[in-house]
Amino acid sequence: MLMNLIIYLLEIIMILISVAFFTLMERKLLGYIHLRKGPNKVGLIGLFQPFSDAIKLLKKEYFFMFSMNIYIYMFCPLMMLILSLFFWIIYPMIDGFMELNYELLFIMSLLSVSVYSLMMMGWSSNSIYSMLGSFRSVIQSISYEVSMMFLFLVIFIMVMSLNFIDLIIYQSKFMFILILFPLSMMILVSMLAELNRSPFDFVEGESELVSGFNVEFGSGLFTLIFLSEYAMMIFMSFLFSLFFLGFSNIIMLFSFKILFIMLLLVWIRGIMPRYRYDKLMMLTWKTYLLISINYLLLIFSIKCLFWNNFDNFFKMLNI
Repeated sequence: MLMNLIIYLLEIIMILISVAFFTLMERKLLGYIHLRKGPNKVGLIGLFQPFSDAIKLLKKEYFFMFSMNIYIYMFCPLMMLILSLFFWIIYPMIDGFMELNYELLFIMSLLSVSVYSLMMMGWSSNSIYSMLGSFRSVIQSISYEVSMMFLFLVIFIMVMSLNFIDLIIYQSKFMFILILFPLSMMILVSMLAELNRSPFDFVEGESELVSGFNVEFGSGLFTLIFLSEYAMMIFMSFLFSLFFLGFSNIIMLFSFKILFIMLLLVWIRGIMPRYRYDKLMMLTWKTYLLISINYLLLIFSIKCLFWNNFDNFFKMLNI
């Protein structure tokens, strides 16, 4: 138990370092997309830029408004970071995954709870812009969690297990992206909406809401929010790779798959304009939800009708 705790603490440190260099990669890649140079002054080719930014943020002065609910205001960013790090419990260690038989249920529960921190941040700031940003955030997250849950269930009905180890064994030689490509694209779009990334960055729409729910946050509190958002981006890249690109015994190969999805998220931010909010809501409730339920019924029907043939087909592929 002590060893697992030490390993998890080391994993948290590695995640935070990964977030630092992910921000550097994003700024460099966006610079190349915009035909300009990214950060290149601090250290060799800008390698120490993330640490310089972190020191600058942490040195900034805290300021508190008189009407703020100060305890909730201080606690929410920490809660947001802790929840984003809880997701990483399911990451495979040297001796495999943690013994969780219902890992999908665990992920969906954490995704649902993370909405509360955004809502309380907007409320405790006692600012109109923060409240509008938190309203948008809650509505957007809840809407896309519904369709995303059905899309995840399609995959796990194929496997007939909520355990990620069974998912890995099932697609050890045959990646799900080859037979579920439309589903994978829908999950990618839902993940972008869940992460509040472009083209669905309505929560932090600078041209409309100044900075959304975190407009009153600065210094170390903003750093915690920033770390949690980017840790979630890396986790969602891991989750997509695990669901559709298969897990590899060669950890370096699996890491490159995760890195490819992270690059895709940054590339989409660099080339796509912001979507319209009403269209975003119509996309999930009138399109994705209907398609995901029909997809779920289709896969479930095929599984029931051709149970043995379906499983034998994948066993033959995995020989």
